[in-house]
Amino acid sequence: MVEATAERRTMNVILIGPIGAGKSTLGKLIAAALGVPQISLDNIRFKYYREIGYDDAVAKLRYATDGFWGLYRYWKPFEAHAVERVLAEHTDCTIDLGAGHSVYEDEALLTRVKKAFAPHRNVVLVLPSPDPVTSLKLLQERRPSLRDIRPDINEHFITHRSNYELATLIVYTADRTAEETCAEILRRIAVFPDRTSP
Repeated sequence: MVEATAERRTMNVILIGPIGAGKSTLGKLIAAALGVPQISLDNIRFKYYREIGYDDAVAKLRYATDGFWGLYRYWKPFEAHAVERVLAEHTDCTIDLGAGHSVYEDEALLTRVKKAFAPHRNVVLVLPSPDPVTSLKLLQERRPSLRDIRPDINEHFITHRSNYELATLIVYTADRTAEETCAEILRRIAVFPDRTSP
């Protein structure tokens, strides 16, 4: 019985990728197709952040003094903790992570997140295109407000090695509907076990 439980813990479908890549939309479609819940980490992340002392006042000060990138650096340890917690707490789900939750400049934090991801066979990196320049252009068109963040945050997310080291498969969405991308993911992921079995 313990072995069966351990096996079932690997059955999440985890979606990672840059801002605006379509992770939440795909998570909803995959969850519906598989008959499992959808978890969007961005919707619950602050609950996890506060477990280890996240302070809104400090976050606002970081943003006021150092801009978005100062806030980004403050978030990183909290993001790693949130990934560990959401993956430990939720099974047989689709889980879409906010873009920053899968990118770590600090090697110790990346190592922790890799360990949390290790039991999971279905980690899908969602990108518009295999070409980073094309991906960035398409994402800028979807989220023009992000152009105000310099250096470009999505360029960082697209080019950083973290996503590629965490992913077990990559899908490209340009010129495809969300439904078509969902169908590809369902063809390629490890199949969920029979949910009616004991």
